[in-house]
Parts: sequence; structure tokens; C-alpha cells
Amino acid sequence: MVKHKTSALQESQGISNSEITNASSVAKIKSNRKVIPNIEHLVTGILNKDTAALSRGITLIESINPEHSQKANKLLKACLPHANNSIRIGITGVPGVGKSTFIEAFGSFLTSIGKRVAVLAIDPSSSISKGSILGDKTRMEVLVKDKNAFIRPSAASDTLGGVARTTRESIILCEAAGFDVILIETVGVGQSETAVHSMVDFFLLLQLTGAGDELQGIKRGIIEMADAIVINKADGSNRNLAKTTESDLRKTLHLYNDKPSGWTPKVSSCSSIENKGIIYVWDIIQEYVEITTKNNYFTTKRNEQNTFWLLETIKNALTHTFFNNETVKTELNNQLKLIEQNKTTPFAAAEYILNIKTKN
Repeated sequence: MVKHKTSALQESQGISNSEITNASSVAKIKSNRKVIPNIEHLVTGILNKDTAALSRGITLIESINPEHSQKANKLLKACLPHANNSIRIGITGVPGVGKSTFIEAFGSFLTSIGKRVAVLAIDPSSSISKGSILGDKTRMEVLVKDKNAFIRPSAASDTLGGVARTTRESIILCEAAGFDVILIETVGVGQSETAVHSMVDFFLLLQLTGAGDELQGIKRGIIEMADAIVINKADGSNRNLAKTTESDLRKTLHLYNDKPSGWTPKVSSCSSIENKGIIYVWDIIQEYVEITTKNNYFTTKRNEQNTFWLLETIKNALTHTFFNNETVKTELNNQLKLIEQNKTTPFAAAEYILNIKTKN
């Protein structure tokens, strides 16, 4: 009798699906997902600081289903009078700088002094599968259990700027739910990682030790927009290097023009793991808010941001309407075929499609 060798990759018999999954519960969850929530109930829940209602509200405004659009606008309009009472802080930095670890330490400190903190974490999306891991909650094990904290991961999808398409609307809902501090974690620094700057009051850039050399600092971009630069992971053997990086960055900031806010950007270091330097970061933010409130820049900036997002919303709506027009869809396919056959150029094809749309 020949014995068959079992592969190390062979799947062992496990627990059957019925033992761990209740079919009726699964069906109920799927059914509830299809139901458009009652807006009045959502508004009441959000204003009563119900995080379940807040989560459902954000899910509604994130939906791309046209049927949800009107209800989402109604929800936002109802919540808007109760918004604008928080400090909005954008947090960015290169992948691996420790944004999630910093946010957990910083958020935990804020809740310990009586603040309610909402974290809107933006995860990068695959350009191929369009999927996102949405794993920020797993990296904030302590903060996610804090009753005064709310963490909402969202996919960036195809939105540039390091934020999700509806991040700004999510801020309004979080503020209506009574959160004092809104932390927005971007996907990571890049050429387009700047949209978050147009929706926050304070822009915080996290840096790694040794990354603040003067040549890098001379490059106009993300550093120029920062209201504070914090060198993270300043612990262990990195402590001395963090001091050197701080010094380099301070020299770099002297190369830039004065900010219209009247604020001089600060440089500091911290250790999120050892909880050192976290309090000083909050002190910097409070000082910024005090100065910009006194000179009226705080309000002026928010008004400018409202104007910017009005124009952005119009652009997005026009783009969506244009590409969903049946004539445009048909002609776009035709022109793409002509381009493949080298019978036209992308520029000529674009002009042709735009002229057809204009005539219609």
C-alpha cells in the first residue's frame, strides 16, 4: 500500500462555516448596508455624540451612488451650523516616519487633558485593484479603545493631495459631533501631498532624523508650507542625530519668506514610543492658534479655504457631469480608437470632443 505524502501547504480540516457564522446575521448586515439611513435620525445621533451615527454619516457622504448625493447634502447642511468649533491639524510625512504612532501618542495625550479627538486617516489605494488596507486602527491599539477618540480610515482612491475625496465634509460631521481636535493623517509626502494644507488650521510635518539637511530644505514645497516640523523617533541612538537635524532644519527655515500668518515655524523633536516631547508639540499648536486668532489670520484662512473648496467642488461636479454624458462617452471611445490607429492626436481628439459637447 502506497502512502501519499502530505504537502506542508496542505489545508487542514478546520471549523465549518456554520459553526462561526450566523447566516441570518450576515443577511441582516448586508440588508442594512443597502438601506439609506434616515437623515433626521443621523443628525440627532451625530449631535448627541453617537459615534455609530457619525460613522454612518461619513459612509453616506463617501458614497458615489447618485441616490445618496441629495441625502448627503441634506446631512451636511443640517450639521454645518454646529461645526467650525475645532482645531484642524494636518499631519504628513514620508512613509515610515511614524505618523500613526505619533498620532496615537498625541491623541492619547489630548484625551488625557479632556479633549475629544477625531482622527481621519487616509490610506493609499492601489492603482491596479483600487483597494486599500485601511489598517490605521490596528496601528492605534490604545487610542481606538479611548471613548473620547474616534478613528476613521478612508481610502484615497484616485484623489490627489494625500486626502480622500470627502475628507473636508467628514471634518464638518466630526465637528458637529463635538470633537475638539481633528487630526488628518495624509497618505505620505509627495508632489501632490498638499491638499490637506487647504483644509486645516495647522500643518505639521514629521521628519526622520538625518533628513533635514540644508540641500533638501532649499527645495520649495512641503517644508515651506509647514507650521511646525517635528523630528520623530528621537530616542535611543537617534537622540543626538535628532538634535543635529533640528539645527539643520532651523537654518533651512531662515531661507524662506515670512508667512502671511505672522507665525514663525517651529522645529522640535519627540519620541512617540517614549512619550517625550509630545506636550511641547501641543504647546506650539496652542501658541499658533493664539497668535493667528489675535491677528485675524485664523478666520481669514478658513474663509479662503471655503472659497477654494467651492471652486474645487464645482470643478469636480463639471468633470463628473462631462464624462458621464452619453455623447462624450461615445465620442471618447471613437477618438481613442483613432489615436490607436495614428489617425489623430490626443490634443486634436480633445478639442473635437470639447467642441461637440459645447454644441450640445
